[in-house]
Amino acid sequence: MSNNWYETESWYAPLKREEKETVQPFPQPAQPEPSKKKKGVSGAMIALTSLALIAALIAVLVLPALAKQAESIQLPSLIQTAPPSATPRVPDPEKDPGKDFGFGKDADEGRKEEEDQEKEDYPEDWDDFFSGFYQETDTSNAEVNIQQGELPGGFHLQLKSAAGKELTLQQLYEKCSPSIVAISGYTSGVSGYNWGTGVVLSSDGLILTNTHVIDACDRAVVTLWDDRELEAELIGADTISDLAVLKVEAKDLIPAEFGESATLKVGDRVAAIGNPLGDTFRSTLTDGIISAISRDISYKGRTMTLLQTNTALNEGNSGGALFNMQGQVVGITNMKMMSSYSSIEGIGFAIPSATVRDVVNSMVTYGEVRGRPSIGITVGAIPDDVKEHYGLPVGLYVTDVLPQSDAWAKGMRPGDILTEVNHIPVKTTGEVTEIKNQFGVGDCLHCTIWREGELLEMDVELMDTNDLYGG
Repeated sequence: MSNNWYETESWYAPLKREEKETVQPFPQPAQPEPSKKKKGVSGAMIALTSLALIAALIAVLVLPALAKQAESIQLPSLIQTAPPSATPRVPDPEKDPGKDFGFGKDADEGRKEEEDQEKEDYPEDWDDFFSGFYQETDTSNAEVNIQQGELPGGFHLQLKSAAGKELTLQQLYEKCSPSIVAISGYTSGVSGYNWGTGVVLSSDGLILTNTHVIDACDRAVVTLWDDRELEAELIGADTISDLAVLKVEAKDLIPAEFGESATLKVGDRVAAIGNPLGDTFRSTLTDGIISAISRDISYKGRTMTLLQTNTALNEGNSGGALFNMQGQVVGITNMKMMSSYSSIEGIGFAIPSATVRDVVNSMVTYGEVRGRPSIGITVGAIPDDVKEHYGLPVGLYVTDVLPQSDAWAKGMRPGDILTEVNHIPVKTTGEVTEIKNQFGVGDCLHCTIWREGELLEMDVELMDTNDLYGG
């Protein structure tokens, strides 16, 4: 399910490297040859004069161009708070001479013109509005062709409560960096390779990473903290959670300790260790705070509930660890918000350790994630102004219903508005997810939908996500 209408821009793309490419250091400025002192105008005066000339040239040549460019830049939908069609009209005094638009005798007339213009911005039919409101989603699964390894017996990932004093960043790095690895994913016939990060799960070679790091790869190499390079086999890869488990032949690895993400609070200090931008920056430590809990982010037509952090993350950090200050993994870093149109800083995300535990334990047992319930629908939030304009009820707009789902069999269709689940009013995907996750595959949810002024009720059976979407 998704409540995100905005456009995502390559949040999940792993760092692509060319085989022979290396990261070059920033070039040092050329050093001028020492010059002998001359009588006459001082060097300081010459420098000031030069700076003044340069500033004048910038003012004449550069600033008008920048101003013109700024006028043409449109903020991407990624960071808009409402679609353009729902944005109130701003009056233009030049086009509306003599109007006061807020004070004086013409205020009412001005407001009426604004309201009339806003009405013109909406299509007559609200279904037509929503047809262009939500982005199309890609529900395809990752294709990982790495050689399958034997399922490990007896491994079970556990979360431990935080105990003891907080570590300094130096202590945290010394303790945790040996548990972080680099992952290179190769595809036959392709010259470049994917670059990402992994976390050691067990001393005998289980490695956790993001599925998108090894997507479309038929070979993966794990580089340990001591520079050993080991060929990896695949235990399992799950597109929905964006988590994958690899296996290397080793007996002396240092596994990371996993903590409880459920105890995190906004403002808690955290730190990340990963491999941003290539081999040159392996084992980079950055720190920050937990910025938000339980952010619902759309990925491939499904909603991921993630931790938000302002810790610096970059391409290559995918699959790395977000630590609490006791040195426990509380999240697996997997995305950041980026835009080619505007500067976005300090909005990164991580998969909570509670999710990681459930996915890993199913994957190492079955090679896939089983028992994950799904309704089989995609829904989106309805902005208040749109709801008011069309007279729609409080709820979630149904953008898609999978034909193989029980929701389809019971009559739910795209264009319906989901108003209640188990007699509880819902208006965000998080509320639906919270209700759904209290039940298992085979259980039923009582759903109330609004369709053309009529309320319809149906009992919808939850199905295994794999049966609806595949692994």
